[in-house]
Amino acid sequence: MNQDARRLEDLLDREIEAARLLSIALAAERAALTGDTPDAVHETAAEKIRLLGVIEALESERRALWGPAEPHAPGIAGAVAERWRALMQLMAGCRTANEVNGHIIHIRQNQIRQLVDIVRGGAPVTYGPQGKTFSRALRALARA
Repeated sequence: MNQDARRLEDLLDREIEAARLLSIALAAERAALTGDTPDAVHETAAEKIRLLGVIEALESERRALWGPAEPHAPGIAGAVAERWRALMQLMAGCRTANEVNGHIIHIRQNQIRQLVDIVRGGAPVTYGPQGKTFSRALRALARA
């Protein structure tokens, strides 16, 4: 095995480790998003952003070493191809976890928007017996 293949294996190993840590950070972010500690949300989001930066730097380094071709090109060592597949699986799982977290954020934003509307005296959105939404004007909970 040549030196470039060894360097590529090392890079992929480091990228796999960063992807594993990202997966853990995304799970922690999901727990924080469904919890009630805003500081935990901030901390987990910062860790996620840091890890994405690490992965991006490793990816740039890999592309500089290997070029635009994917490591499963003919002639590449089986160990490198195996690492590449493992990395792609981890990153696919991270993408899914990040999408779930984004959905949780979207739901939370809508909940907060509805609560603020109620406090301000707006018509809350409710559901009727048929499951359709409608607004009904209520008294404001507070007046400034």
